[in-house]
Amino acid sequence: MAKPFQPGGAEAISEAYQDVRRDDTETNWALFGYDGKFIVHVKSGVDYQELLGLLDDDGRNYIFVRFETGDEMSRRKKFALITWIGNAVSPLKKAKVSTDKAFVKEIITSFGKEFLVEGDKNELKEEKVLKELERASGAAYGTGGH
Repeated sequence: MAKPFQPGGAEAISEAYQDVRRDDTETNWALFGYDGKFIVHVKSGVDYQELLGLLDDDGRNYIFVRFETGDEMSRRKKFALITWIGNAVSPLKKAKVSTDKAFVKEIITSFGKEFLVEGDKNELKEEKVLKELERASGAAYGTGGH
């Protein structure tokens, strides 16, 4: 099966992924979408709310995002891979997302939690995603203060 990337497209996705992972950049997310039948890097940024504003009802997107989690005893960076499928996406294109996601995951290999969200941006609220990432990390240490 042919990979859903233009020539050089996989490299561009890898560069955007690595930019989010690096400690020496402020980049917190990278958004990938479709240009015709090919998956492309759409945009990267710092502000999570800006990212949410880029998600459309007819969009199929893969998002790699970095959050800082933990408590006063332990702060660390956590990463999530989010697949967004808008409400207006046809069943055939929805089905193609699962096949294409396997190719995306050959490039985006390191993340703490994976999310599949179909049309409900409330599922992508920052607090909700953070809570799931903290739960996935398995440890919640603190001083017990309220």
